[in-house]
Amino acid sequence: MEVKQGSSMELPEAFIDFLNKNGLDPSIYTATDSTPRYIRLKPGCEVYLEDIEAEIKCKLQKVEWLPNFYSLPPHVQIANSKAYREGKLYGIDAASGAAVTALDITPGDHILDLCAAPGAKLCMISDLLGSSGTVTGVDVARHRLAACRTMLQKYALGDRCRLFVADGTTFSLLPVRAQSNSNIFSDKESASEEKLDTYKEWTSRRPWKERKRANKAQKNGNSQLVLQSQDPELIFYGLHSGVVGLGKSKLYDIANGSGLSHYGYDKVLVDAECTHDGSIKHIQKFENWGWTTLQRRVLNAERIDNLNVLQLLLLTNGFKLLKVGGYLVYSTCSLTVAQNEDVVEQFLLQNSSAELLDIEAARDWPCKSGQIQKTLRFDPLTSQTSGLFVAKFTKLCT
Repeated sequence: MEVKQGSSMELPEAFIDFLNKNGLDPSIYTATDSTPRYIRLKPGCEVYLEDIEAEIKCKLQKVEWLPNFYSLPPHVQIANSKAYREGKLYGIDAASGAAVTALDITPGDHILDLCAAPGAKLCMISDLLGSSGTVTGVDVARHRLAACRTMLQKYALGDRCRLFVADGTTFSLLPVRAQSNSNIFSDKESASEEKLDTYKEWTSRRPWKERKRANKAQKNGNSQLVLQSQDPELIFYGLHSGVVGLGKSKLYDIANGSGLSHYGYDKVLVDAECTHDGSIKHIQKFENWGWTTLQRRVLNAERIDNLNVLQLLLLTNGFKLLKVGGYLVYSTCSLTVAQNEDVVEQFLLQNSSAELLDIEAARDWPCKSGQIQKTLRFDPLTSQTSGLFVAKFTKLCT
């Protein structure tokens, strides 16, 4: 039997039981019509605000606690607006914007977005970074990372980005800034060989020789092709991402322990794969997909156990790639304890050099404290945003 919760969306009893077991109020999902959508104006585009409002026939409400963010009613469409087509604004939930803000990005930072798709947070990171530093985006799904590439190009934010199709639990490439410290890396080729094989300015079309080699290897069933496919695949890099002019073998050099501590990323975002139960819009989709799909994707105990393992591995590897004194933000759009506080608790037990930090900017945020001190939770009723869990760490010198 399905139970109606005071809105047009009916929640099945199994899902309500799932929410109750996790201490979550089912009325969160009645906010389907009251939770606004959010946009972020690119810096400098505030001068177009009146023109944007006139075109979409809607007054944009400034989000006072998050710079450059505006809210609008959920039914208002922006995709056909001139400002959207010209890349002056992009859609991103305010809670996601808060997770990026928690990184405390400063000019010159080298930042890793370990689960980059679908790309809105990656765009905001690039926006905040400005004209110095680099951004490395990683995702295991090539088609989703290709969508990130499209977004970066549309909003002209890809100049300092590089994108890798890779498993975030094993990704091990450090920022390009470390390449000059060659003594910390494994040596793969001689310098003379590197000069003959360096990265040129990025183009969407692979060189003819490279395509020929790949086709030949595929036809011959070359076993090396399988081995190479396990390496991160670079699908985009900007002119000032540090890749142009770099020897191709050097891009895939891997640092040892001391290199990780001293030449790792300044900031790491791990927005981990989860059940997405904190997203009203995501749960709404199951009305069309069928509630049996919800059972398989959200309520299935084996899937949740597998996700918990994945989340801990992603957090652990992201922390491994963080330099001493750097900041890592872990977030999920799940509201369950198992995918958030339990993962954080287990991670802290396994990593003595990790310390939870207060998020200074959160003093003005409309959110709740998590079940572990210094962690935060956004939800539709409290925050007027999508659901999100946020925890911030630093790496101590040991």
